[in-house]
Amino acid sequence: MNRVLKLFVLLPAVLFVVMGVRWLVAPVGIASNFGLELGRGLALSSQIGDMSAYFLTAGFCMLIALISERRSWYYPPMMLLAITAVGRVLAWLVHDATFAVSQIVVEIAVALILLLASRRLAQGD
Repeated sequence: MNRVLKLFVLLPAVLFVVMGVRWLVAPVGIASNFGLELGRGLALSSQIGDMSAYFLTAGFCMLIALISERRSWYYPPMMLLAITAVGRVLAWLVHDATFAVSQIVVEIAVALILLLASRRLAQGD
């Protein structure tokens, strides 16, 4: 069971790192995956900086959690994903954004996997 759980943490970790790197080296190719058009000037700097930081931080924290077996490394990506899901729901409720069901499901599912992993895989803190 723990091997399968490690794989369920490793897969999104690698995916997040790849997405973060893509934001740094080829933002045109990944922006459309998020329904974004790239801005110019400061907007482009914010998109690339914020999106790469989000995905690289989440991905690296998951990898560090797996390697170090420390519970505390699971919490930052859990928080990022859960807060993102809440933000998407609020964007829909308050700002007339599209209700992003598939993205929210993935964010909640990965956050729950990380919560389970923090309980089963971590050796302590």
